[in-house]
Amino acid sequence: MNRMPRHLLLPLALSTALAACSSMPSQPARAPVAVVAPASTIPATAASVATMAPVPAADLWDRLRGSFVMPDCNADPAVLAWAGRYTRSPARFEETLREAMPRLAYVQQVAEQYDVPGEFALLPWVESRYRPVQGRKHHAAGMWQIMPVTARSMGLRVDRHYDGRLDIPVAAHAVMKLLRQYHDRFHDWRVADYAYNAGEFKIRTLIRHHGMPADKPVIPDLPVRRVTREHLTQLLAIACVIREPARFQVSLPSLPESEHLVQTPVTHPVTVARAAEMAGMSESALRHLNAAFRGNKLDGRTVSHLMLPADRAGRFDRAMLDLVATSTTAGDDEPSRRRGTHVVSPGESLWQIAREYSTSVAHLQQLNDLAQGQAIQPGQVLKLGDID
Repeated sequence: MNRMPRHLLLPLALSTALAACSSMPSQPARAPVAVVAPASTIPATAASVATMAPVPAADLWDRLRGSFVMPDCNADPAVLAWAGRYTRSPARFEETLREAMPRLAYVQQVAEQYDVPGEFALLPWVESRYRPVQGRKHHAAGMWQIMPVTARSMGLRVDRHYDGRLDIPVAAHAVMKLLRQYHDRFHDWRVADYAYNAGEFKIRTLIRHHGMPADKPVIPDLPVRRVTREHLTQLLAIACVIREPARFQVSLPSLPESEHLVQTPVTHPVTVARAAEMAGMSESALRHLNAAFRGNKLDGRTVSHLMLPADRAGRFDRAMLDLVATSTTAGDDEPSRRRGTHVVSPGESLWQIAREYSTSVAHLQQLNDLAQGQAIQPGQVLKLGDID
């Protein structure tokens, strides 16, 4: 992994720098990606991250393609060349994409929330193939490959207990909000990608001297480094494969609703091994999805959630409720009242849930920011409020 250029670590009057780099051995070594993020505008914890209902598997690829806004496969020969490199081994490409699917599906939903084009839901493919890369000291980490200096500027907590760069929902919301801000500033998604890679300060300086790029060529001819031009080329290339998989002799995998990721509350201290047992999955699988949380114990006061497959979330939530009830009965120092949640089961309605907990539909809608008539989905975690 290349070291971050020294000049990106220097204080900037108007911004700070974010860096990320690809760690895939099949690609040429790339310089870290630098992004500028005002610290006060990016969510730092999961408290501000809303729980999302899974997108039906049949809709995922259509919804992703439907949200693409940048030029297609034929816009530039370099895009086709990179698309061919990605799919040189169709079987390997399909296997890698299948492994990435739960994270990709989650990121796609976050992108929709910020009205960010679907191409950027594929950005972790360029950076890490959606893998939770553990960062060494002063190195990039997470599927977004965020540098420590950038994590601080984005308000992401990084310490010996927790690394927000590897927290799937927290990091995804932070990056998508940042990309939205870049577009609002430059009004060009290609330039937003340049800013993500090279840093906002650098791109603003170039535009001030050279003006905004024309619509063509598709890869803007601003005098940026090769790595910045290639970053956009690679992003358009993976979007090209998703647009026209048959053109590259690949099939896009499906994702069963049971495998969609669900943000599940942690309300009582528990070891990672016990949490895995409660969810009915291996400890290594649980750690892979929750690489942000270091150590062997999850403390509900510092670890607010776990990311679990939808078919494991309900089981974990019920086990957690039983654990809290048992601890309270045994005289534990938990408060006599706790914050309740409910994981929606297939076929359940909001009315049924309200009746089960002796509350009102309106109360549940208000607690969970649900619009009148808005449907709830299996695996969705609903807040109930303080319950006895």
